[in-house]
Amino acid sequence: MGDYRDMWKNLGMDLEKHDVLCEALPQAFGDIYLSQENRPDAMNYFNYALAEVHGARIQEIQEEKNNGKKVIGTFCVFVPDEVILAAGAVGVGLCSGSQFWIADGEKVLPRNLCPLVKAFVGAKVSRTCPYFQSCDMIVGETTCDGKKKAYEIMEEYVPVHIMELPQMKREKNYEEWQDEIKLFIKKMEELTGNKITVERLRETIDLCNRKRRALKRLYDLRKNIPSPISGLDALLVSQIAFMDDIERFIEKTNELCDELEDRVKTPNANGMKRIMITGTPMAVPNWKLHSIIEGLGAEVVVEETCTGTRYFENEVSSEGDTIDDLVRNLADRYMNINCACFTPNRGRIDDILRYAEEYDVDGVIYYNLSFCHTYAIEYGKVEKALKEKNIPLLNIETDYSEEDAGQIKTRVEAFLEMI
Repeated sequence: MGDYRDMWKNLGMDLEKHDVLCEALPQAFGDIYLSQENRPDAMNYFNYALAEVHGARIQEIQEEKNNGKKVIGTFCVFVPDEVILAAGAVGVGLCSGSQFWIADGEKVLPRNLCPLVKAFVGAKVSRTCPYFQSCDMIVGETTCDGKKKAYEIMEEYVPVHIMELPQMKREKNYEEWQDEIKLFIKKMEELTGNKITVERLRETIDLCNRKRRALKRLYDLRKNIPSPISGLDALLVSQIAFMDDIERFIEKTNELCDELEDRVKTPNANGMKRIMITGTPMAVPNWKLHSIIEGLGAEVVVEETCTGTRYFENEVSSEGDTIDDLVRNLADRYMNINCACFTPNRGRIDDILRYAEEYDVDGVIYYNLSFCHTYAIEYGKVEKALKEKNIPLLNIETDYSEEDAGQIKTRVEAFLEMI
């Protein structure tokens, strides 16, 4: 990473504390990622993107701000990127995946709370995430009680707009979500001073669909036996997707897929157990579980998570002649994301069973962040459904620390031997 201290200082960051994070991340990335053998050459771009995640990318965002664009921070796959882009703004995913931010988060939040929530609050209050420091507004959503209350604290630091996500999928709930999208459009127009037109919204729908298509292409290639890319590398691509320039990300992901398509023409059977991960999201730099699994000689071939299939599955139709038509299309797509916040949520179980077959998995690991009650409660139904199909399942509940890494490794090793 280059020297960006003047930029960080101008963003009001705590430079001394941020230096600690900058020192730790390259070592962790090198140990986990650069030690892998036979990585695709095209992964060099994503290595660079991670190395410059607080540097060159932030510099680009600052240049956009200097040109009059607003920066919108998001936490969740339910916030429609299409609206942000149609308003001429820059959308970025926010920091929430490191133990580094937990202590600062616990200064204003209870300890018995999901580490993702504590981390994103800690990243802001500690002034060590340049994405937070760059935001003109952050957009929250009501996917969990922890987030809902944390946004009240966040409002003390940065303007917050909250989208009320319905918790059921009845017809009236689809209509309610359409109303929320319309309110978001109005908010974005007020913030940016730009009118969101039918033509512009249709263009950004197509753009976001191209991004989804690139990610789906990558995941479809992982269905090959063996997978032409490690689960760790695929996870990194998905994580970068939330922060990178969208056009460049599409280009670089398709370049990676071109290389992977050449690889699958000459498959080299490796006998590795094929594992699906399902559960809570894995934000940068949360690579713990993938690292343990693949360090034991198995391969992660699909993630049914918000940093996996839920992010890109299903496109938004661009058919329609009015804003109302396109908003309806957006609502239809986003309400079909099978998050555990919904009740009932049979769709998620159907997804898991479908992926198990499509990716020819040998076993499923249910990944749950501590105190994430919605996913913890859904485990029982997932367990029952997989047992009926004779698909092995292991439940892992953890946080961002490395304290339980040895215990998890022992449990995963026994699971792999069992299957």
